[in-house]
Amino acid sequence: MYSESSDSRKTLGDVDVIYHQGIYHLFHLVLPNHDYIAHAVSDNCLTWRRVENALFIGHPGSWDDSMLWTIHVTPDPHRSGSWRMFYTGLSRRDHGRKQRIGLAKSDNLYCWDKSPVAWSDRRSDLPYALPGRADQPPFQYDAESCFPLDPPGEFYETDTDIAREWVSWRDPYYYREGDRGWLLAAGRVKNGPVVRRGCVAAMEETGPDHFEARPPLHHPGLYDDVEVPNLFKIDNDYYLVGSMREDAKIRYWHTDKIGNPWRSPSDNVLLATGNYAGRVSEDDNGFLLWSFFTPSGNDRVSNNLMPPPKRLARNQAGNLEVHSFEGFDAQIDRATDTSAIRGLRSGQATTEISHPSTGHLQIGCDGGYQIFALEHEDISCFRATTRLKLLDGGKCGLVLRLDRQTHDGYYLSLDLLKGVAQMRAWGSGPMGSGENMMQFRSLQAGYWNQQSSGEAELSLLAYGSYLELSIDRNVVLSLADQTFSSGAFGFYVESATLRVEDLAVNHLQPPAQSDEHLANG
Repeated sequence: MYSESSDSRKTLGDVDVIYHQGIYHLFHLVLPNHDYIAHAVSDNCLTWRRVENALFIGHPGSWDDSMLWTIHVTPDPHRSGSWRMFYTGLSRRDHGRKQRIGLAKSDNLYCWDKSPVAWSDRRSDLPYALPGRADQPPFQYDAESCFPLDPPGEFYETDTDIAREWVSWRDPYYYREGDRGWLLAAGRVKNGPVVRRGCVAAMEETGPDHFEARPPLHHPGLYDDVEVPNLFKIDNDYYLVGSMREDAKIRYWHTDKIGNPWRSPSDNVLLATGNYAGRVSEDDNGFLLWSFFTPSGNDRVSNNLMPPPKRLARNQAGNLEVHSFEGFDAQIDRATDTSAIRGLRSGQATTEISHPSTGHLQIGCDGGYQIFALEHEDISCFRATTRLKLLDGGKCGLVLRLDRQTHDGYYLSLDLLKGVAQMRAWGSGPMGSGENMMQFRSLQAGYWNQQSSGEAELSLLAYGSYLELSIDRNVVLSLADQTFSSGAFGFYVESATLRVEDLAVNHLQPPAQSDEHLANG
């Protein structure tokens, strides 16, 4: 997990990642002030080192002198070896009610210069020369520049006088195919119900760093905004990813040709609630999906973390699948002994039948519930893989980081008939705390399309505070929580019999302190 320091009131915001020469470059917002764009680097996507900040708000009077919002970094198609950063800016003069898109450039991804702009809100009584800069004006202007980009009234909402009272024109994303390029943004159409106008706005690059408005790429007609849009192509299909504030989910659409309708599959949610502002990047192995995660629910301006990325893939039906990041394979330390398992609750009508020669285990409880935990050791960071089959009615799930005496820990409830997973933190409060002694928190729920009733192939990952569940290779849960750090691993059944096949549990090397990972940027 990557975050701002734990003792700071600052937190991570929207992220953007670009891969170059074996290094992943992370650029992200810093909340709540939004006064600079931070930059971190990694060679494995798991541990990060901060380097010099990339961009700061402008001097007073500049169009971006209030806040910086979402960015997108991309190779400059007009200058080999150079980079462009499109970013969102807000001005003090507008009280943050109008969003605009600016441009910065770099030759090495570390040092960034804002491009000249066409206008300024600089007060007429501001001295032309600032102290220490007598040889140049405080701001750079260029009559030929089209930046900052405002929403064009031909296609998009531009007026702050409507009931909503602020203009959306943010979250740029540059897409290039062949010799043509487009800049996408979170904009709004001019007509229709006020809170249903959110669209993916489009501008075409007609010359180097010059953009002209085009009609919306997609207007779902459902949302106030389509935040952080992404466009990419797999095989012959185009995929459009956006995030919706209404339910704090990352959704997608796809089409076989730009200009044809964007189709929404029956389940177009890529990650479970809590993950937001999805951003897609590409490395040597394909497309990666990034986001930030908010442990505190709907409050997305504090305590945010960036989980490890997910690998995006296209299935035979043309729909997107989200797979666990293959980089965890390199973190495997050693295997744990899964040959012995025992029930933790005494006096229960339970059965334990082990068949090591056939590679499977069968556990059951006739009445009440029983926890079956691996006997030899407690574990903290691990990846467990297995195939489960519910042999009769009842309930089942997994336990992890469980205290063997109090049974406090994480409980992963699995409905293998309906395809529902729920991660819960279940613990005990201080002695004598009355009703508050029972502590129970539902952390995240996720769903999957059940292919075979009562069966599932499962992978469970615990890596520091990060917890991830994949069913049939697709990520169902992705969250962070620090309630429990180590303990027993096993299964629970309630009036059920569960067959466990091909169980493997591997210790993972614990996460390293981010700033210790790379010696040089």
